Amino acid sequence: MDNASAKDSLRNYLAFLKEAGFLYLTPSGKKSGDLSTHQRAEQLEALRASAADCTRCKLCQGRTHVVFGEGNPNADLVFVGEGPGADEDAQGRPFVGRSGQLLTKMITEVGLQREEVFICNVVKCRPPGNRDPEVDEMDACEPFLKGQIALIQPKVIVTLGRFATHRLTGLDTPITKMCGHPYLYGETTLIPLLHPAAVLRNMSQLPGTIENLKRAVEIVRSK
Repeated sequence: MDNASAKDSLRNYLAFLKEAGFLYLTPSGKKSGDLSTHQRAEQLEALRASAADCTRCKLCQGRTHVVFGEGNPNADLVFVGEGPGADEDAQGRPFVGRSGQLLTKMITEVGLQREEVFICNVVKCRPPGNRDPEVDEMDACEPFLKGQIALIQPKVIVTLGRFATHRLTGLDTPITKMCGHPYLYGETTLIPLLHPAAVLRNMSQLPGTIENLKRAVEIVRSK
């Protein structure tokens, strides 16, 4: 997705969210000077409340909880995964199962704390049986994901796995060839990583994945 297309798409979603009464900013590559951290947190909570009642796709029929996302509303680094699993659906929190435990260790390994970043998913409700999210489901959830990114305005987005990576870049290159390389989401740097679930299946991938995450953190600190 080129910069102009990403900006237009984001602008359209911001207009949609603003009409719903809970978003008051315009796209920017920097933190909005019009919103304090407290105001940004309030806006995210309003967006969360809207997502909690969402029936925009069929995933709402089988969910226990909407898994909106969590973390620092003023985060410089945002992680975007694929969708909630069984543990996440039960607790209403992202990345709390085995994959989440590994992600938390990875975040700590690069000198950060989980509370410093923001973690969310492309879809906010669990696909049945942990199947892959379908296009219409990702389309339905896109206003919430783009609203989160627009409100937080991170310096770097780290996508976890091919679904998040392909969704936000508009590319279909194999994820193994994209990992660690910088892309643009609008004016924001995007760094793809393997999904922690894939790393758990092949732990030999862990050192390289941590190195790619370190690269993302270096970019954050250089901005």
